[in-house]
Amino acid sequence: MRSMTILTERQLRDLVTLDLEAVRCVEEAFRTLATKKVVMPPILRLDILEHRGEVDVKTAYVPGLDGFAIKISPGFFGNPEIGLPSTNGLMVLLSSKTGLVQALLLDNGYLTDVRTAAAGAVAAMHLARKDASVAAVFGAGMQARLQLQALMLVRQIREARIWARDAAKANKTARELSDQLGISVIASDSREAAVAGAHVIITTTPADQPILEARWLEQGQHITAMGSDAEHKNEVEAEAIARADLYVADSLAQTRRLGELHHAIEAGAVAEDRALRELGQIVAGAVAGRTDDRQITIADLTGTGIQDTAIANLAFARALAVKAGTTID
Repeated sequence: MRSMTILTERQLRDLVTLDLEAVRCVEEAFRTLATKKVVMPPILRLDILEHRGEVDVKTAYVPGLDGFAIKISPGFFGNPEIGLPSTNGLMVLLSSKTGLVQALLLDNGYLTDVRTAAAGAVAAMHLARKDASVAAVFGAGMQARLQLQALMLVRQIREARIWARDAAKANKTARELSDQLGISVIASDSREAAVAGAHVIITTTPADQPILEARWLEQGQHITAMGSDAEHKNEVEAEAIARADLYVADSLAQTRRLGELHHAIEAGAVAEDRALRELGQIVAGAVAGRTDDRQITIADLTGTGIQDTAIANLAFARALAVKAGTTID
């Protein structure tokens, strides 16, 4: 009788942490997307507007991997008001050879949080200035915290500013991150002030109107926009995309449909046929990333099924290694 592995969130937190290994795993997923015949269908999306809810289903088959993941990822943004997390979900890992279920990963969105933060680190690693030391984060939720933590894995950040619509939450997050990360993290009551002098700007909100304006941007800044994973979401002003020296997507097929690029094209700020790059091409060395410390760069991250498949395979491999009493690199 075949067996299926069931892993809880607590077990998965022990198996997969936000560290350089997770960043390398997601970086390899970007490289694979650019260099192999990955099968990654469009995101299946369900909106439940009356409860500020959305559900995304993502998947990808990667040649060479034993398993492929199907992820169900709900986001209900009114949940914090009733004491519940805004995101949760699970992943199912199936055999690439037989289609049989190998593992049920009951992560409550934890693996998605890790891979999303790791993707931000990959973007910064290839696009932010090497000497970047000041960060600005828009948002004060879980992903805001993890994005800053991930950024510090690849850049020597010594100061950060947090802006959020809820000033009390921004102050709380800033205090806790200061203690956790051992750097100066302050809450800013102004978006423009948070951006001024920052080397890396990260937007992590479900905003449906731009919160980052083009006129605030300075030479040398890198922006990672990761909140616009649906057609109606929009964090970055269209003119900022046009002004950037280098715009990079996780998947152009997705950002043309739902990311920041989609809004810039609709606004006429960016030509629909403009030649653009994907992060995987830069990771693979097929095209150049940042070439000048004065460039303004933007990474438009909408989240891809290949990242979910990669992190699910990592978790499953580690679970099998633990069961066998061995370790994996």
